Amino acid sequence: MHASKPSASRREKLRVLVVDDHVTVLEGLTAILGRQEDMSVVAEASTGHHAVDLWKIHRPDVVLVDIRMPQMDGVEVIEAIRRLDGNARIVVLTTVDTDNEVYRAVRAGAKAYLLKDCPREELVDTIRRVHRGETCLAPSVVAKLAAGVSSDPLTPRELEVLQLLAQGYSNKEIATKLFISEPTVKTHLRSVFSKLDVLSRTEAIATASQRGLVKL
Repeated sequence: MHASKPSASRREKLRVLVVDDHVTVLEGLTAILGRQEDMSVVAEASTGHHAVDLWKIHRPDVVLVDIRMPQMDGVEVIEAIRRLDGNARIVVLTTVDTDNEVYRAVRAGAKAYLLKDCPREELVDTIRRVHRGETCLAPSVVAKLAAGVSSDPLTPRELEVLQLLAQGYSNKEIATKLFISEPTVKTHLRSVFSKLDVLSRTEAIATASQRGLVKL
């Protein structure tokens, strides 16, 4: 008598690695995906470094990862995994949708970008579609991606000046902190205003915050 073959559903389950630094979110996502007949959560990670280690062990079909995590953020996780396998399929699930974060994630190789308030049906459908090789980006995400591509990127020094500006420092104080002259600070700010297409310090801070360039 021949041994019975494993069912198609068992044999073909989509294997997922879930990464989020909030334990309750991690447990919730694992429960949602675990209830899907065609999915199996093979591992959970609450840090970026652990996620990369678990990916090496399990080689999951799809990785579901948050963006904002301490020490090693989601974009760095995507970059590290795709250095190991350029075909790795990764879905971002986050609360952050600034132009800069979307641009960084997609540029790193994310195949989908979802917000945590999306319907669970959209989440599981996106995971399935990414597993099939599709790229799933909502029109709003594509618009943010286009904004990131079209804008002239700020230099590291310009970002430093902008961050200090956002923290309320004057030109003179910024110059002292960065060990540069006040005229040089003004030159950097003119360049920042031009690249962000703004006319004032207040507008620059608001625009930079919306794009995820500074943390207030």
